[in-house]
Amino acid sequence: MSIVSEPELVLHAPAKLNLFLKILGKRADGYHEIDTVMQSLNLYDTLHLRPRTDDQICLRVVQTLRLRGSMPDRIPTGEENLVVKAARLLQQVCGFRQGAEITLHKRIPSQAGLGGGSADAGMTMRGLNQLWKLGLNSTELARLGAQLGSDIPFFAAGCGLARCQGRGEALSPSLGRPLHFVVVKPATGLSTAAVYANSTASPFFQSGKDVLTALQRPALFELESLLRNGLQESARQLNPRVDRLLELMQKQPFVCSMLSGSGSACFGICRSRGQALHLARRLRGITTEDVFVARSRL
Repeated sequence: MSIVSEPELVLHAPAKLNLFLKILGKRADGYHEIDTVMQSLNLYDTLHLRPRTDDQICLRVVQTLRLRGSMPDRIPTGEENLVVKAARLLQQVCGFRQGAEITLHKRIPSQAGLGGGSADAGMTMRGLNQLWKLGLNSTELARLGAQLGSDIPFFAAGCGLARCQGRGEALSPSLGRPLHFVVVKPATGLSTAAVYANSTASPFFQSGKDVLTALQRPALFELESLLRNGLQESARQLNPRVDRLLELMQKQPFVCSMLSGSGSACFGICRSRGQALHLARRLRGITTEDVFVARSRL
């Protein structure tokens, strides 16, 4: 038996929403320069970590919540999985010879713009840093996470709300506020690469700094004129279900509604939890897509 008889470490890997996303242009390295504001949610995957005496990284995936079309039939558990890649990167950089037994309970739908895979990788780095007693700080974890994906630094740093610049790895964390959302996930997903390839530089003048400033004020109405997603038109062109869903949501009394990240999930901001529950019930009655209520993690 290679598993160490120590208590397991249990961590939540939260989903995120992009409250703002501006495409500034394409970089020489092939990535896009962006300005985005990311907010973590109380929708999460759960990671169970236990140390091993050998150097193996053994991943088991349990699909806890299954939404229509939201998960592949089989999530890979080998070296191609971001969780395993994150663990291997820590072993390599820190020269650490122990391994880990990881069980991942999946709730966050994939190809949704909710950051599920990135959250799992980022929180794996945080968890193994604690489990293996590596002593890395949040800045160092975020810098390492950027080697694996643009959204991973947000989760590796343990952010609740942050402005993310560069290709997404340059973080400016901010104090959050209670926000209530209705999130709707179409049965069909979207490829992040395809959505970015079909996009152009964002024409709007608003910035992530403007959004963070507005979020510190009591009133929500300012957000309606500030929240934008430069990938939204591209996603609407590539996925007709997203187009129809956004039309439907824009007819509801949300503070505002928009696409998250590269999609295909869309969300509406509500004035209270009561309104969120009411609008979620209404949407479930008029759409076949998956609808759920979420709130911001502070």
